[in-house]
Amino acid sequence: MKQSKDFFWPSYVDLMTALFLTMLVLFVLSYKQFQDKQADLGRANEELRVQLKEKEKLDEIKEALKRLENPKYFVYNEAFKRYELNFEVLFQPGKYELPIASRQPLIETGRFLLQQMNSLKDDGIQYLVVIEGRAAMNPNYPLEHPENADYQAIRQLSYNRALAVIYLWSEAGIKFPSNIEVIPAGSGYRGAGRYTGYAQEQRNKRFIIQIQPKIGSLNSISTKP
Repeated sequence: MKQSKDFFWPSYVDLMTALFLTMLVLFVLSYKQFQDKQADLGRANEELRVQLKEKEKLDEIKEALKRLENPKYFVYNEAFKRYELNFEVLFQPGKYELPIASRQPLIETGRFLLQQMNSLKDDGIQYLVVIEGRAAMNPNYPLEHPENADYQAIRQLSYNRALAVIYLWSEAGIKFPSNIEVIPAGSGYRGAGRYTGYAQEQRNKRFIIQIQPKIGSLNSISTKP
């Protein structure tokens, strides 16, 4: 009987030790899983917070850009989600010098655009304001015909027309703040959302204003409190 007791207690102690070690390991694993879940939850909350701030910022930008909808200067093209000048700039064929009659309206438009862009909060977000010049085809020479002028030359012409607007604004003292970059572009006879048909073709002789926040600067709002 004594030998049986002597064998039982060491075995019992070993068993309890093993159970204790097992419980300790399970506790450590459970705690580790809990910590991982907390970390994942924290990251998810942070990502959600950033997304909400970005959405709020985008909503603010959209609201600010709605102020461009002034029929004196701009009209919003719902089909192509863009703003277009609401008056024609009648260039001479093959020329990029701004017509005298268009200069004052363009200066007023530039001042109006500057005023609306200044209404955006200066919170580190940078913007691109693209002035895209376009060209209208000569109705006597449809685009399908080889008689058309060289596409590259037409793109350069429409680019120079956009550049002329930026030069005009500069001469008029219209200077955008450092967080807004104004760049010229030219799409010539190309570009998305052209007016089509013989009667509509001359409407393509216009400028299109595209305003976009720079993606990198938009993401930077996540670092701000």
